[in-house]
Amino acid sequence: MPLMEISIVPVGGETPSFSETVKEACRVVEQNGLSYQVTPTATVVEGEIDQLMAVSSDIHRSTLQNGIRRVVTQITIDDRLDGPMELGTQVDKVKKQ
Repeated sequence: MPLMEISIVPVGGETPSFSETVKEACRVVEQNGLSYQVTPTATVVEGEIDQLMAVSSDIHRSTLQNGIRRVVTQITIDDRLDGPMELGTQVDKVKKQ
């Protein structure tokens, strides 16, 4: 299943903190029924490609609707056809080495 790393950078908010923006992004992901993992610099979401594209758009729009006047959204999608890929197993593979 594809993985998407998404990073939201709010510009022009009342505070330099990103935590409320990240919390809102997580709520959007949860509302879409997708699994995710928060990291210090981004959030990784697991889902089908159409779901990932839709949720990235929803996250971007919700940030603008919550009073942020400008937002920079970066996404990276990791998709493969030669074998299974899941959020938990990808992290476990690295930790075991």
